[in-house]
Amino acid sequence: MPIKRVVAPQIDFSGLRRELGLPDEFPEAVLAEAGDAAGGTRLPERDLTGIEFVTIDPATSRDLDQAMHLSRRAGGGYRVHYAIADVAAYVRPGGPLEAESWVRGQTIYLPDGRVPLHPPVLSEDAVSLLPDGERAAVVWTIDLDGDGETVTVRLERARVRSRAKLDYAGVQRQIDAGNAPEMLTLLPEIGGLLARRASDRGAVNLPLPSQEVERDSSGWRLVLRAPLAIEEHNAQISLLTGMAAARIMLDGGIGLLRTMPAPKPEAVEKLRAAAGPLGIPWPDGARVGAVVAAVDPADPRGAAFLDQAAELLRGAAYTAFGVPTQAGEDRGAKADPDKTHGGVGAPYAHVTAPLRRLADRYATEMSLSLYEGSAIPDWAAQALPRLPKAMSTTDRVAGAADRGAIDLAEAILLQGRVGEMFEAAVLDRDEANGKRPAGGTIALDEPAVRAKCVGDLPLGQRIRVRLTAADPVSRTVGFERA
Repeated sequence: MPIKRVVAPQIDFSGLRRELGLPDEFPEAVLAEAGDAAGGTRLPERDLTGIEFVTIDPATSRDLDQAMHLSRRAGGGYRVHYAIADVAAYVRPGGPLEAESWVRGQTIYLPDGRVPLHPPVLSEDAVSLLPDGERAAVVWTIDLDGDGETVTVRLERARVRSRAKLDYAGVQRQIDAGNAPEMLTLLPEIGGLLARRASDRGAVNLPLPSQEVERDSSGWRLVLRAPLAIEEHNAQISLLTGMAAARIMLDGGIGLLRTMPAPKPEAVEKLRAAAGPLGIPWPDGARVGAVVAAVDPADPRGAAFLDQAAELLRGAAYTAFGVPTQAGEDRGAKADPDKTHGGVGAPYAHVTAPLRRLADRYATEMSLSLYEGSAIPDWAAQALPRLPKAMSTTDRVAGAADRGAIDLAEAILLQGRVGEMFEAAVLDRDEANGKRPAGGTIALDEPAVRAKCVGDLPLGQRIRVRLTAADPVSRTVGFERA
């Protein structure tokens, strides 16, 4: 899918920041503690600097949580070394730095800059896995057989050294040109195996293009960007690690999982019913994840089908389990909470982004302790009951920031063009009822806008629409079928 760009005038996102209550600068006490930690934290004695780790991230990123090294095992199969920035080694329990991380919850990304979880002296320097020296890391070593099934898992603190800061587009070009080193060529090989295993166990991955607002030399541009294949392969390594962490915590009887209800049978049947009219093949016996993975999101009918499929993936949450009270009883939200992630098709935990997400630091520490057979530190165990609510709150803020920035860009981009006609694809449709007329959701080709539209909309078809409203103050855009 090509990248579609339309330049917008200057956009002020400060109102959105104020509306969401996003923090500005870090308090002085937090910056002081972060500076002391950056200069005074000792690296682990365990030395894994001989492993040639690399990072693969967006080109402009400096908060690098993960570094990997992939290799073949003697006798067949693969070895995955996955180094995760050891944030817990730099954050003192009970200090102002830890307290501020609970206020923020996660890094919030806005087009005009990030609102980071940790001060940049840590997140973009001392703790980030940049290729400028040794770093403290929690290293996962996961051995796979030739089919991608996990054979063994090892977990340890160690010092590591990244050899290169790579970006997705550059790695994809190397692989496409056939001149990538073996370590990088193994990423699509292993990622493909893991993706097939995920499909077999019922995982659902939506290959949806993302709307993004990017800075342009003359202002801002709205971008519709399809994920590169290498991004999907890279994500499989993170999922592999998250599933390994979940298994360690489940075996240990305590932990924090990322959960989601499995798609309901009636929802799958509804999606199957939509496939026929949209021309989406659904072979007999095919799992929903395999059907979704084969859909072309650039095709209007495919985009409409994927929009319908997104309804399968609702209800994501963080689930704490095995949390002891003073009386030694369990404080879980319910006696036997659902511990599986329906989108992953297995139990899963967030442990691979501790620089950007609060929960990962605690889940990693619990995984380490359980793996080593040692007591979970009090600071991690005591935080466990509070983490689900804290992460739910910050997830809502992050979602509102993403959507609010796009809504604002769409409204400013289209103001002054009310009454104009556009080509659009119908992604979703709503029947008329007593409270609203018939309508649905459309996606414009140019500019890359998704919006509500009034009228009798044929799902998956291309239509002509007229812009009826574009209000930057309310961040709303509206259309009607021509």
